[in-house]
Amino acid sequence: MDDRPRPATQITLRFLAAPTDAGHSGSVSAGRVLEWIDKAGYAAAAGWSGTYCVTAYVGNVRFTRPVEVGELVEVTATVVHTGRTSMHITVDVASGQPRTRALEPATRCLIVFVAVDEDGRSTPVPDLVPATLGEELQQRWAMRRAELRAEVEAAMARQVYSEEGTAPRVTMRFLAAPTDVNWGGKVHGGVVMRWIDEAAHVLATRWSGNANNVAIFTGGVRFYRPLRIGHLVEVEARLLHTGRTSMHIGVHVRSGDPAEGADALELTTYCRTVFVGIDERRRAVPTPTWTPISDEDRALDAHALELVAIRDRFGD
Repeated sequence: MDDRPRPATQITLRFLAAPTDAGHSGSVSAGRVLEWIDKAGYAAAAGWSGTYCVTAYVGNVRFTRPVEVGELVEVTATVVHTGRTSMHITVDVASGQPRTRALEPATRCLIVFVAVDEDGRSTPVPDLVPATLGEELQQRWAMRRAELRAEVEAAMARQVYSEEGTAPRVTMRFLAAPTDVNWGGKVHGGVVMRWIDEAAHVLATRWSGNANNVAIFTGGVRFYRPLRIGHLVEVEARLLHTGRTSMHIGVHVRSGDPAEGADALELTTYCRTVFVGIDERRRAVPTPTWTPISDEDRALDAHALELVAIRDRFGD
């Protein structure tokens, strides 16, 4: 029997939201919050596994309230379920005035990390055996989320994105810089999610004509391969569907050796995010309606609604 003490399942990061964390709305950008989520998740995963870990998936991130500059931020990551090499981690973000320390929830999500060895191959992690009823309930919830993840990924895999689509899109290209590096020498997953948020924001601004827009949801963030420092990075955001006030946007991140050119880039990450434009009182405002034209447009428009229906069915 292994008599070694069980690793800690939870870690909490606390800090003040800085002016440099602000987005175009004045509040902390969704991309920065996603970075915090990834960092806290990594700390929990590395502490549990005792080895380096990579982000594999980030589940549905619903932003229930903005985090304001100057607020005390608390990001708590908890290992709730393990597979052979994976760790399923819930991350809760709360914030509030440092004078009162009364923190209110801002978002919650599930993030999956995979432990890897020195050669970059997946490696087994300690099995998490629930020690309390609370841990058992959290594990059941995580397993239920795995069903949702599988259904979302299957729906995403059926979609085709080509030049047949006529939907508005934005493409950003740049080199991954040394300042983007993580502890494993690759680009931090949180940085990739910040790029996703920035590209989607540009598209939402161009479509709505309102630069004051915010992400209210980001989901199905799947990391397919590592992105290395010096890679040419391409982040493409495409409008999929518009509601009365919402803009559903699909974002693909591709990367590769800049010497091989843009045609040789491989898919690194894909996700879907939802933005809304807001007024000076932070109330959602109507967005222009986008009408699908091509068969591909109509298929992607239906896909966006399908993903909403899947989430609703799982009660998320």
